[in-house]
Amino acid sequence: MTTQSHHDNVEKQFGSQAKAYLTSAVHASGNDLVRLGERLAAFPRAHVLDLGCGAGHASFVAAQHVAKVTAYDLSSQMLEVVSHAAKDKGLSNITTQQGYAESLPLTDESFDIVISRYSAHHWHDVGLALREIKRVLKPGGIFIIMDIMSPGHPVRDVWLQTVEALRDTSHMRNYSSGEWFSMMTDAGLISRSLVTDRLPLEFTSWIARMRTPEALRQAIRLYQVSASADVRAYFELQEDGSFTSDTILAEAHKAG
Repeated sequence: MTTQSHHDNVEKQFGSQAKAYLTSAVHASGNDLVRLGERLAAFPRAHVLDLGCGAGHASFVAAQHVAKVTAYDLSSQMLEVVSHAAKDKGLSNITTQQGYAESLPLTDESFDIVISRYSAHHWHDVGLALREIKRVLKPGGIFIIMDIMSPGHPVRDVWLQTVEALRDTSHMRNYSSGEWFSMMTDAGLISRSLVTDRLPLEFTSWIARMRTPEALRQAIRLYQVSASADVRAYFELQEDGSFTSDTILAEAHKAG
């Protein structure tokens, strides 16, 4: 799949679901958002870029602690949802901008902090996106990534990537903590910290959020039924298809 066709697929997948992501409990809350708010409270004058902002939940948290937030996403419909929600919440320090993660139409060294939540597993070229992040960060600037994390173990990794891809055809890959550290280092960023957590995913709402076709929903359920005992135990796979994934919150910085 070419970069352009992948980007078109991402926009198609998420544009029509924008409002569903605004109301999604998984996206609207979480330990990672609490930790993000606590971290950003130390930077009241910062300009933050929320890369792949989706329905804007990380942007809304950031805007309560910093001077300015640029909510950036490939989907124009997502950005419309963010703009309306920010207005409803009385958050006047959020602006929106549309574009790809791999090609930021933004000035060099213009942001103090770049954050990204539940977006990077859709990026066509994570290495290129990370180099763009480094470019737009000021010297000493911080990058914070929050996403579903691959467990690293080959069998568990294959299982996770398969159910994710069946549910959402724009899915590229969930990365392990080791892969994230390696990619950030390759991009010239300096890894600083890592927090992992577990995220329960209720099957019905998880499927409904992406409007997964019935044939693919059935394929996921059949694949779940065939899971090994190790996979079932690790992902805490339930009879209704609900399961638990690993999440990562990692921080890196640009040399000052």
